[in-house]
Amino acid sequence: MLNSKLTKKEFEKKALQEAYQIEELKPFQAELIKLQKYLEKVGKKMIILFEGRDAAGKGGAIKRISEHQNNKHTRVVALGAPSDHDKKRDYFWRFTPHFPATGEIVLFDRSWYSRALVEPVFGFCTNEEYVHFMKQVPKFEKMLIEDGSTILIKLYFSVSKEEQAARFEKRKTNPLKQWKLSEIDLQAQDLWDEFTKVKYKMLKKTNTTLTPWHVIRADDKHLARLNAMKLILNSIEYDGRNEKLNFKLDMDICVSGSREIELMEADGPIDGIFPH
Repeated sequence: MLNSKLTKKEFEKKALQEAYQIEELKPFQAELIKLQKYLEKVGKKMIILFEGRDAAGKGGAIKRISEHQNNKHTRVVALGAPSDHDKKRDYFWRFTPHFPATGEIVLFDRSWYSRALVEPVFGFCTNEEYVHFMKQVPKFEKMLIEDGSTILIKLYFSVSKEEQAARFEKRKTNPLKQWKLSEIDLQAQDLWDEFTKVKYKMLKKTNTTLTPWHVIRADDKHLARLNAMKLILNSIEYDGRNEKLNFKLDMDICVSGSREIELMEADGPIDGIFPH
């Protein structure tokens, strides 16, 4: 059934564009299958973290990256709020049981970095817990990768305030997407500056040479997904790489954590608030 807000011509144009985008991703999805098989062959494993603002397109990117993978070897982990039992244990403890075995890829739809982003904004952790996490996470990640068997990729999906507002509005009016709209989402626009501050602090403290952040500009969902795939595929040399494909990243879409820090510092602070 046609969307009543679109004319037939507009609908056909939109459908054609979406079909083209799906086809453009397919060769890179095929490369991701080769990458997973290579990890299995050489005894390595991969963890990919997806963080970012609400409605930045993390879920859609995860779906496109994982949809053609063998679910025996590629898993998506999206943990809910910690239980009382979880809260009594070391913070990182609840994530480690979900880590990949040899040859596996695990995609975290939000991760331990909730303590650096969502939790301090909404008061879900104490300041002491936040400070302790920020000190410990570089050590934790260094330990995670130091034996050389684990590849850790940290992706932060960035979206403009205007685009976030537009996506929230679509969720409100589209009955198929209303389930995505949470109480926290409804506060995201009002708390934009607070989320900006914790983003900056997180990058400053946890963007290291060993475990860098990669910021994905996600106002254009398709380009964000395409560049996220390319970045993952560029993280390791694997067998059978299709050299006819263009694996070059769009530097307007994919920004290093170090570059993002420079951009934020160049634009601010204004009254202690960075603008991005």
